[in-house]
Amino acid sequence: MSIITIVGAGMMGSAMCFPASDNGHQIRLVGTPYDQEIIRRLKEDNFHAKLGMPLPPRCTPFYYEELDQALKGCQLLIAGVPSFGIDWFAENVLSRIPDDLVVLSITKGLEDEPDGTLLPISLAYNRKKLAPGRRLSINSIGGPCISQELCQRKHTSVALCGEDLDTLYWLKSQFITTYYHIQPTQDVVGIECSVAMKNAYAVGVALAIGLAKQQGAALSNPQASLFGQAVREMLRLVHLLGGQTDSVIYATSDLYVTINSGRNRKLGEALGEGLSFQEALQRYPGLTLESIPIITRAARALRKRHELGTANFNKFPLLRHLDEIINQGAPVHIPWNEFG
Repeated sequence: MSIITIVGAGMMGSAMCFPASDNGHQIRLVGTPYDQEIIRRLKEDNFHAKLGMPLPPRCTPFYYEELDQALKGCQLLIAGVPSFGIDWFAENVLSRIPDDLVVLSITKGLEDEPDGTLLPISLAYNRKKLAPGRRLSINSIGGPCISQELCQRKHTSVALCGEDLDTLYWLKSQFITTYYHIQPTQDVVGIECSVAMKNAYAVGVALAIGLAKQQGAALSNPQASLFGQAVREMLRLVHLLGGQTDSVIYATSDLYVTINSGRNRKLGEALGEGLSFQEALQRYPGLTLESIPIITRAARALRKRHELGTANFNKFPLLRHLDEIINQGAPVHIPWNEFG
């Protein structure tokens, strides 16, 4: 059995303890500096305050100050930090590991470059975040997965993406269970970009939920129309970036999950109710919303490509409107007639 070190004691990083433990692995769960209280409670009575349950057997909590001890002798490192923590993770964690240690990222996000290039997180680590000339095996998971349901061992299907198939099948063997179903694929761009964008489009679909609340009715047609446009734009973006459009199925199912119960739904719903972006943020203080940088970076990249003549930003009217709401203070005015 393997020794697996997870850095990031948030909900999804911690949820990965369950299939890993069920496969008999030893898990070392390391909190970031923001997870001190979670780790303190785990050390006290093994109860995870955010998940609302104890961790499974063979899980040992570590403070960030104990990271070197937690990394010693491990066979797999899991990056459980949110997208705004990848610079911290590269500087403080990846810089301390051997080059042959396999890394699995559960982070969803995109990085944009001045020429309009959009990089998924795993590629951003290797191209921008590591020391020049250094390269690690960084792989990613994407697909519909609510952390509490994974902890409850409910059936969950995800894609596991990376550049080397042998590594992917080894990773699959570490986590696959009767309830956790894993499909390896080398389509890094298609999987990572689409599952990142689903966070952005969850805000867009949830606009209709807020608008319906204003009207005192639960309306399905507007949500369905926005859902369809969101999928259309994800397909276009993945095709533009050179990914496989079949991979968007994982983001589509993930979008369904997020609209039903995700954090980004709350933001979109508040905006649809008529709150400004700043007022919506005040309604949910401290809520981690990875949709905001994803919307901003994707729109900025597509706008640059539009200027260069390598993409048509007008083919992404829902993303453009989300960017206008978040970064330009525009009110919600869904561009229905531009969809298609």
